[in-house]
Amino acid sequence: MLRLLDAHPGEALHTRVARSLRDAVTRGLIPDGTRLPGHRPLAARLGVSRNTVVDALTQLQSEGYLGVRGRSGTVIRVPGPAAPPPDAAAPPLSAWATRVLRGQPGLPAGGYAVDFRVGQDVPELYPEAAWTHALAHRAGEAGQRAGRHADPLGPLETRRAVAAYLNAERGARVTPDMVMLTAGTQAALDALARVFLEAGRGAVVEAPTYAGARAALAATGAGVWSVPVDESGLQTDALPDADATVVYVTPGCQYPTTATLPAPRRHALITWARRRGALILEDDYAADLHHTGRAPAVLQGLAPERTVLLGTFSKVLAPATRSGFLAAPREVIRILAATRTLTDRGPGTLDALALGDVLASGAYTRHLRRSRPIIRHRHEVLLAALADHLPQWSARPASAGLHVYVPLPPGWRAAAVTGHAASHGVALTPLEPLTGGGHGPAVLLAFAHLPIDALRDGVQRLGVALRSPPA
Repeated sequence: MLRLLDAHPGEALHTRVARSLRDAVTRGLIPDGTRLPGHRPLAARLGVSRNTVVDALTQLQSEGYLGVRGRSGTVIRVPGPAAPPPDAAAPPLSAWATRVLRGQPGLPAGGYAVDFRVGQDVPELYPEAAWTHALAHRAGEAGQRAGRHADPLGPLETRRAVAAYLNAERGARVTPDMVMLTAGTQAALDALARVFLEAGRGAVVEAPTYAGARAALAATGAGVWSVPVDESGLQTDALPDADATVVYVTPGCQYPTTATLPAPRRHALITWARRRGALILEDDYAADLHHTGRAPAVLQGLAPERTVLLGTFSKVLAPATRSGFLAAPREVIRILAATRTLTDRGPGTLDALALGDVLASGAYTRHLRRSRPIIRHRHEVLLAALADHLPQWSARPASAGLHVYVPLPPGWRAAAVTGHAASHGVALTPLEPLTGGGHGPAVLLAFAHLPIDALRDGVQRLGVALRSPPA
């Protein structure tokens, strides 16, 4: 029996009648070819006026649900099922997109009892009170600035605070006009690669290295040389005997091995870069995460005219803000500022202003002093647990960063270890997907985000799963 459906808020009555009839037809309650009663009988059955029925039937006829068959009057037409639209064919990929997507590793799925994978946030270490206070303090001012033309480098007061922090805490030689605020290190690398690299030019990276850096440089079509890393970081005597446009390094805490580049190699790298005309891209990703002693000064302080210093406060401060920066020679800054409007508008004003306040007030430095003992203790617990349950592994103690690098014994494969660990509820990061191979097998275990009990439980599970090399 035909009945009116419940009304939608603000819905016209004739629209409700049309919707009710349409629903009955599509659900098969009124078969195809059924003759409808006249306007007045139908109106009386539905409890509406004749004009309302006329308007509703006119709408349904325009949609193809009704037809007229001579003396039979108005009859139902049941539309056939619509053919599914064909999948839209994407336009051909550009050379840049093809290079980016080539060999991109898939992300492992599933939940784990203990997740040691790198790149995870450590929310309990964030200075929530200081950050929230800074946001509240600056909220009104950020709103007032919203309609103004924004500085492509970021607010000047924040750049002053970043420069002062880098000079005082990291041994940099930076002025505010050498600083650009960014959405993070990856965004900065992408901007630098687009501006300075192309097919026919060369870039140098460490091996192993951070996959995102290598991908950003290679996506431009430039050639990429890999220089091996040992226990002391980049092997500068293996730098190519050829001109290069950029060289990407992590001298303060090599990613992923956590080695620190000693002074002689730093000077050798600078000498090579000056001779080859290369710009040094120094990723100081673990600057604020040194938990055993004071962090070494940045390489940028030795060669400010040749170095772009990349960094972020997001790991320690507030990951959602993407509070990154780069400090570069003024000509590099000028070019990046001029090209920035084609790709992004810079970080949000409110977050940038709050960052400047947290740095200038000393709240960030005080927070680091409180956080380092916590990170150091978790690092020590992980190393002790590995020694107890996996004595055949030789984990390298990390002076900085949030993970431990573990070269695997001969005959062990990182992919097999990772898969076997996952079957026992433990997630690891194998080294091969990070670098594309070319080095001994290893796994990475992040530790700072895990409580003590979880660290011990995870390593105990690994010990049970990996008593012998997995097949």
